[in-house]
Amino acid sequence: MSRLIVEGGCRLSGTTRIGGRKNSAVAVIPATILCGDTSRLENIPHITDVEVYKQLLESVGATVSWTRNGCSQGLEVCSKPAQPVQVPYNLAKKLRASYYLIGALLGRFGEAEIPLPGGCDIGLRPIDQHIKGFEALGAEVSMEGGVVRARAKRLVGATIYLDVVSVGATINIMLAAVLADGLTVIENAAKEPHVVDLANYLNACGAKVQGAGTDVIRVRGVRPHELHGASHAIIPDEIEAATFMIAASATHGDVTLENVIPRHLAPVSAKLEEIGANVYENGDLVRVWTNGHRPRSVHITTLPYPGFPTDAQQPMTVLLATAEGTSVVTETIFEGRFKHVQELNRMGTRIRVDGRTALIEGVNGLSGAPVQASDLRAAAALVLAGLVAEGRTEVGGIEHLDRGYDNAVAKLQGLGARVSRAD
Repeated sequence: MSRLIVEGGCRLSGTTRIGGRKNSAVAVIPATILCGDTSRLENIPHITDVEVYKQLLESVGATVSWTRNGCSQGLEVCSKPAQPVQVPYNLAKKLRASYYLIGALLGRFGEAEIPLPGGCDIGLRPIDQHIKGFEALGAEVSMEGGVVRARAKRLVGATIYLDVVSVGATINIMLAAVLADGLTVIENAAKEPHVVDLANYLNACGAKVQGAGTDVIRVRGVRPHELHGASHAIIPDEIEAATFMIAASATHGDVTLENVIPRHLAPVSAKLEEIGANVYENGDLVRVWTNGHRPRSVHITTLPYPGFPTDAQQPMTVLLATAEGTSVVTETIFEGRFKHVQELNRMGTRIRVDGRTALIEGVNGLSGAPVQASDLRAAAALVLAGLVAEGRTEVGGIEHLDRGYDNAVAKLQGLGARVSRAD
C-alpha cells in the first residue's frame, strides 16, 4: 500500500497543466471497439484507470499502445481483432467504467459478458437503468455468478426514458445504439461534458448522434461499414482543475492552470468567489489566488451537471473546514461521499454528518496526522488537508489518488508543495 508524506504549511504558487478528463477517457476508450478500426486518442491522462482499461481492451483482443505528441500523451487502439469474450474479473472489479464494454461489445457483436464492475465505494450505483436501455433495444440481459450477460440477434432503436439522470446509463445506451437499426431516443439523459465528448468521438467515426449536452439524445443507427477509426483529443479534466483551484484557495496561494475549459468549472468558480477567492479566466487558462484572508462560509448542494459536481465536494469540504462561520454541504448524488470526514476530524476539523448533509464549523487551523483514504476524491481531500495543516500528515491508500489524478505528486511539487511518496 502506498502512502503520501505531506509537510503542511505550504502556499501553492505557480503554473501547472491539467490533463485529460478521466471520465471522458474511460468512455471513449471502450467506444473504439465499435468501429473495428484504428483510432488515435490524444490528451489521455496517464492514470491507473486508463491503464486498467488498456488491459481490458487487450483482454478482448484489441491492440493498444501508448503514444506521445509533444506534451500530450495518447493511445492508439486497433479494435479490428476484438472478440466478445468475457473480460477477467480481476480487471473489471478495479473500476466502475468497465461496464461500458457491455454497450460497446453488445453494439458491435450482439453479445457481451462482463463481470459486475468495481470502483470507489461511495454508495449504491445500480445498473438497472443500463439494463432497461439494453432490453428496450431488444437485448436479453441476465446476471449469473456476478457476470452480466447480454445477447441480441438484432438491436432496434427505441425511445428510452431514464428514471433517474444517469451518466453511466446514458453512455452505455449511446454505445449500444450506434449500430442498432433505426432511431434511439434517450430522454432524461445526462448532460455532463464527457457525454458530449463521447458523442464527438462517435460522430468523428461516422456515427449519427445528436443532442448530447441536452436531456434528449438521438442516435440514428448506422451500418458497420459506415464506421471507421478517428483521431480525437480528450477534453481537459475539470475535476482535476477544480481540485487545484480549491487547493490554491485553501493554502492562500496563487495558481494558474493551463489546458482547461472555464465553462465546465463555472459552479466551482462561483463558490470560490463566494468564499472570497479571486478567479480570472482567459481562454484556456484559469488563475486562482487569495488575498490571505480567511475564507467565508458557504452552503453547497451537489447536483448533476451543470450543478456543483459531487467529485469536487470532498476537496471543498477541506476548504470550508477552515472558513469563518458554519457551512452546510448537502450531497444528493452518492450517499457514501462523507467517508473522509472521520479522517478529517482526526486532523482537527469540526464536521458533523447527518445522513446526506455535513455541518462544517470552521476552525482556525488543522494539525497533521496519519489518515487513510477510502476512495479517489477522499484521497485528494486528505492530501489537501495535509497541505493546509501544521506539521506532517501521512495519507494512506494513496493508490486511490493514482486512479484519477495524472502525475499528481510531481504537479504538487512543481507548485511548491512538500510531498513525497512512500511505499
